[in-house]
Amino acid sequence: MRNALPIDAVVGDYVQLANGGGAQLKGVCPFHDEKSASFYVHPGKGVYHCFGCGESGDTISFLMKIEHLSFAEAVERMAAQAGITLRYEEGGYSPRHQQGERTRLVEAHKVAAAWFQEQLASPEAEIGRRFLAERGFDEAAAQHFGVGYAPAGWEHLVRYLRGKGFTDKEILVGGLASQGQRGGLIDRFRGRLVWPIRDTAGEVVGFGARRLREDDNGPKYLNTPETPLYKKSQVLYGIDLAKKEIAKSGRAVVVEGYTDVMACHLAGVTTAVATCGTAFGEDHIKIIRRLLMDTSTYRGETVFTFDGDAAGQKAALRAFEDDQKFAARTSIAITPGGMDPCELRLAKGDDAVRELIEHPVPLFEFALRSAVARHRVDTAEGRAAALEETAAIIVKIKDRSIQHEYAVQLAGMLGILDEQFVVRRIGQLARWQRAQASDRHSQQQSRGQAFRRAENQQPVEPSRPVHRLNPRDPAQFVERELLKLALQHPELVSPAFDNFGDEEFPTPPYTAVRRAIRQAGGTGYGASLPDFTAVARDACPDDQVRGLVTELTVEPLRTRRAADAIYAGEFLVKLRLQAVDRRVTEVRTHLQRLGNRATTEESGPVQAELWALQQYAQQLRSKGAAGL
Repeated sequence: MRNALPIDAVVGDYVQLANGGGAQLKGVCPFHDEKSASFYVHPGKGVYHCFGCGESGDTISFLMKIEHLSFAEAVERMAAQAGITLRYEEGGYSPRHQQGERTRLVEAHKVAAAWFQEQLASPEAEIGRRFLAERGFDEAAAQHFGVGYAPAGWEHLVRYLRGKGFTDKEILVGGLASQGQRGGLIDRFRGRLVWPIRDTAGEVVGFGARRLREDDNGPKYLNTPETPLYKKSQVLYGIDLAKKEIAKSGRAVVVEGYTDVMACHLAGVTTAVATCGTAFGEDHIKIIRRLLMDTSTYRGETVFTFDGDAAGQKAALRAFEDDQKFAARTSIAITPGGMDPCELRLAKGDDAVRELIEHPVPLFEFALRSAVARHRVDTAEGRAAALEETAAIIVKIKDRSIQHEYAVQLAGMLGILDEQFVVRRIGQLARWQRAQASDRHSQQQSRGQAFRRAENQQPVEPSRPVHRLNPRDPAQFVERELLKLALQHPELVSPAFDNFGDEEFPTPPYTAVRRAIRQAGGTGYGASLPDFTAVARDACPDDQVRGLVTELTVEPLRTRRAADAIYAGEFLVKLRLQAVDRRVTEVRTHLQRLGNRATTEESGPVQAELWALQQYAQQLRSKGAAGL
């Protein structure tokens, strides 16, 4: 099952992957925040590893980690995507009862979404169809986005899902129904238009429903509550449709509502997404950064669109507060006349929507101009107050060169002729802010240490020293590169590699990997297998060694040319020479300890060994791999 789907296809639903050198792909890690792409995937071996946080594994473990699935649920997800029918052994085939909870909830949402879509064609749903038509959306648009209708009755969906074999508990836990006053289940969405909300893999995880009738006393928009599937801070409406174009174009557009997403996509802005009943926050940023491959070396762009009214400007300034969590450029597109993108498309057409997105204003500039507009800069007092407020904004910019540019721009906005005065003031505030941050960090560390001492009065046994790997160490580099060759290309180093002893890998973690390779049958056996690394991982004594094997499998070789026998031979020779040189040093030290008083019988064998070692080293240097 691990090989049922290519690992790059599965990971690619969550992370934009680019060429990482050799056979590897790389992207921004989905498991921790980083500003450089250190997450590597090896499609040929079916494994991944992050060199930043250390997470590693195969396709199943990736799904388990990123979607919080059990092993069985991850297998079921892969089987469904690959079109494979699973058979459950205990008690025979009974997927209804033996599938994992999450798999069942996903299936319930899939069935509900299809049913809602069917109901949109019913006579009762005419009010919903009219709502869509008034906003420029025809039947084809509704089908493309999966828009449906929830009938006004109390338990239409509940009865339908029961008929499909879902239990009341599954319907309730999934947020598709609520508990009625008499204890029974009632439909959560009634008499409303319904939009399915999908995750990045395209699975329906929740719904957003829009009020249509005046007698509906509920909120204008009603969303699925927090469930095992649906976390509103971790989903973006439209991400399933937009993710490929976001990755391709290097731009994401964040709008405010479901109809705005629809309008943008239909107008040709197919990178539009929206939050679902919550403000744009840190978890949303992580989703977009992974798709943009948002790093310090590659910077995409995120464009926020907000209404031009006061509420829209307030929302834009909230987005500004999160700006520094992006490496990407962040911009804002303020729609004219207080219109949202949906209204703009109706009033002025598709071209107006595209034009809006193509000419955004940098978010920092918008924040500065908004702050300046709140003061009377035609007075000295007003300029001074505006300077203090806007300076506090500029010091948040981490890039010093951009900070300086905005300081110069600010002088012009405020009408202050002495630009250097503004630059110096902002520089002074930035230094104070850094000093305060440093003090707070030191105080937090001191409090943390004091707390730990208070919590643990017992003497703590010193932990065992951990051998730190240092790939920049020339000696360790040779060990590491040769082990990578043995795992990724066993045919290039066999049979010579299998004749190397553990002592030739003096770095303890690498010694453990060498032993795992031997336990797996060696490179001679590995060369005959389609995936030797899977066998090597199974031969590892613990997760720590297994993680290092995965790491070495996905790390690109340090060569600009394709790996070949010549490159492999160079490292076989280098490692053997390192071992010979270490032994030469040991023998010479032994001779020095014997001194001049040693008899021929005592020193003769040692000198003979030294001579043999020197001859062997010379042979390796002159003949290369042929001298092994």
